[in-house]
Amino acid sequence: MTSTTTATSTRERRAPGTPGGRRFKPGTWTMFFLALPSIVLLLLIHGWPLIQAFRQSLHDGTLINPGQFVGLQNYIDNLNSPTFWKAAGFTVVFTVVGVFGSWIIGLGLALLLRTRIPAGGIFKVLLLLPWVVPIVVSSTAINWLVATSSSPIPMLFENLGLAPPLFLADPTWARILVCVFKVWVSFPFMMLMSSAALASVDETVYEAARMDGASSPQQLRWITLPIIARSTYISWILMTIFCVNDFPTIFLLTGGGPIDATNSLVVLAYRTVFQNQQVGLGVAVAFMMTVVLVVIATLLYRQIRKAAI
Repeated sequence: MTSTTTATSTRERRAPGTPGGRRFKPGTWTMFFLALPSIVLLLLIHGWPLIQAFRQSLHDGTLINPGQFVGLQNYIDNLNSPTFWKAAGFTVVFTVVGVFGSWIIGLGLALLLRTRIPAGGIFKVLLLLPWVVPIVVSSTAINWLVATSSSPIPMLFENLGLAPPLFLADPTWARILVCVFKVWVSFPFMMLMSSAALASVDETVYEAARMDGASSPQQLRWITLPIIARSTYISWILMTIFCVNDFPTIFLLTGGGPIDATNSLVVLAYRTVFQNQQVGLGVAVAFMMTVVLVVIATLLYRQIRKAAI
């Protein structure tokens, strides 16, 4: 009797012709067909150029001549190139500093803006300026500050009795300058992401924690960071993509120099394609960047799904 009842209830839960009892919600197919034209358009706009670019990466041609088919030789040549690995190493450093440097500053400012400070509205607008101002203007201002020995910052070092650093001529200083500049133009984005996440945190949670004797660092560690974890991972994904694909910040400041010290993978791909006319090698660099970004985004997306709501 019990088995018969169970079998009957199982049949009732299953939809006819659908395995496992899965049923589409009303309007699902309507929504699908309404979205289909946009999906097809996106595939045509992005998918076809992607296929053509991958085809180019398998040839040894130029911008005009497609060249001969060489298979994966361009990828192998890149992996055997010291220039590629030097650019990859700087890209990793540039990305790590850009992501976590801007996140730490942005989160700190977002927490500060939750408190009552004088002229808080004006303060928020001013903090957005590094992100709002065009990168050409910002890079020009930085060049004016540090480019020559008569620039303000080298003159300040000299007035303090210190040797003026060669920010754009010394490889180490050039790397530091580019990374700091990236943090400077990126922290407002992280601040906005953190502020939006913090706005959803209920103040009563902090009040209960304070009543239990939790200190501010403990509240940050055990309450704030877990609650805003999903937003944090999303911001990390976006900023990683921004940093790896950031061409203007590096190119406008140093052009990849001195002696390729600040040459990132995206700058290397540009110089290989448009300056050296080696389209296959350059596009292969871009595709390897894409694969790495997809892997990183996938790993962080899994963390988003695990994060607490």
